[in-house]
Amino acid sequence: MLQQIYGTDDVTPYWIADMDFPIASPITNVMQQLVNRELYSYEFDSQTVFEAISTWNKERHNLDLKPEHFVQVPGVLSAIAMLIRDFTHEGDGILIQTPVYHQFRRLIESAGRQVINNPLKIEGDQYVIDFEDYEEQLKSGNIAMILLCNPHNPVGRVWTKSELQKLVSIAKKYNTTIISDEVHGDIIFDGARFTSIASLDYNNSLTIIGSPAKNFGLNSISNGYIYSDNQMLREKIRATSSSMSLDHANAVTMYATIAAYQHGQEWFDGFLNYTQTTRNWIVDFMAKQLPQVKTFSPQGTNQIWFDFSGLGLKPKQLKALLTLEAKIALTPGTWFGEEDENFYRMNFASPLEKVQASLQLLKSKVG
Repeated sequence: MLQQIYGTDDVTPYWIADMDFPIASPITNVMQQLVNRELYSYEFDSQTVFEAISTWNKERHNLDLKPEHFVQVPGVLSAIAMLIRDFTHEGDGILIQTPVYHQFRRLIESAGRQVINNPLKIEGDQYVIDFEDYEEQLKSGNIAMILLCNPHNPVGRVWTKSELQKLVSIAKKYNTTIISDEVHGDIIFDGARFTSIASLDYNNSLTIIGSPAKNFGLNSISNGYIYSDNQMLREKIRATSSSMSLDHANAVTMYATIAAYQHGQEWFDGFLNYTQTTRNWIVDFMAKQLPQVKTFSPQGTNQIWFDFSGLGLKPKQLKALLTLEAKIALTPGTWFGEEDENFYRMNFASPLEKVQASLQLLKSKVG
């Protein structure tokens, strides 16, 4: 894939939002116990899974979630795909706030719906929601759903409570469903505070919350968990999931999820502290050593967003600098709907020494 995307595999990859660390030992231990028992039976202890997620969110975010209000689905992307099909019709418009996780567009278009962009604005050193455009889009009557990303991937914003309240109040005005992707909701750095849509008492909303993928490095074995206090919405997605026999987990996923949320807090706190240190180093290094590159310091997520336009390079020259000379594989901003080819995203959930070596090599090539 590196050869296909970057034209070389002689690069250090920072392009996928996976962590580059061994997972927490409580998860490894419980999976090893599962292997040692030599039995993989039909089993899904949904009550324990949902209680573990609820307890975790109460302790970390003071968020009160009712375990019985969760619906389990195979994964985050399948959750979004099901919600799009259940709560919109072919041809409907679904609003996204670009630049945003590129799979949103694919899921919308593959379902025969229209992507409606509400581009974020840059104010100073961070991105903000363009509420004037947002309301104009909803006022048009063409928007059936808002697909929100909080914390926002790739720009790293953690939307404030007041921003989310404004977003919800406008959605209420036009009776528009909000789907909030909150899978990065625990990766929050000092100075920011996470607010879930589930805490804002909007009856026409569903939240994708509780996937251990990003927190614990379980990307390929994690489920997705949809939450809503609206019984009608919840029962509809539960019926869809059940009708396709997607409402059950496998033993590995179940035990890993329970172990993560019940016993992974110490490990996760260490991971969060480590990646915050890495973020701080990147921001400081870029400001002092590569000030031509605009760096958007993330409030959350392990993704950092760069604008390389200050280097004055053409797109092909910039790609060659990054991949062939500095030997780093970043994610092109165009994947996220950013029209300017000078923007790239970097996943920094990697050993600090590796990140330092990569950016120091980049500095040496820029001169």
